[in-house]
Amino acid sequence: MKRSIGLWQLMGFAVTSLGGTVLHFLYDWLGKAVWIAPFSGVNESTWEHMKLLFWPMFIFAAVQSFFFKERKELWCVKLQGVLLGLGLIPALFYAYNGIIGSSPDWINVVIFFISAAIAYIYETCRFNSGAVVCKHPRLAFYLLCAIAVLFVVFTFRTPEIGIFKDPITETYGVSV
Repeated sequence: MKRSIGLWQLMGFAVTSLGGTVLHFLYDWLGKAVWIAPFSGVNESTWEHMKLLFWPMFIFAAVQSFFFKERKELWCVKLQGVLLGLGLIPALFYAYNGIIGSSPDWINVVIFFISAAIAYIYETCRFNSGAVVCKHPRLAFYLLCAIAVLFVVFTFRTPEIGIFKDPITETYGVSV
């Protein structure tokens, strides 16, 4: 059975879009359950919106890796895509806020989807280019795991800097 990387990437975008949307509300839906906090949005900070992109992309990459074992560059490309998506969220959010002065909720949603789309388009282009040299795929995977650890740690031990601050409640992270 031939596996189309383009179709997989499209599925990844759909999974990330749907997963990120569900994760945005899951913490509140589950009565602010502490166990789900590291994976879902606990407030409206930029960092928490980055988390909504990271977890679905990371989990989808793990699933995808089982079907594309022959693609030695998979984890390197996935790391690049995740970093691009994670970087776009604050870049677009702060650029928009700097120009307009505020950010309606629908713009934040659009920023999330644009960031996910660009990340998956970038990954697809990298996969299809055939020019990716990945000397250390394990290192790329370990770096993604390190990012995962940061999302967990910073949910409970949140640095008190702007990217972590909820603009509505002016609080940081979640308290246990």
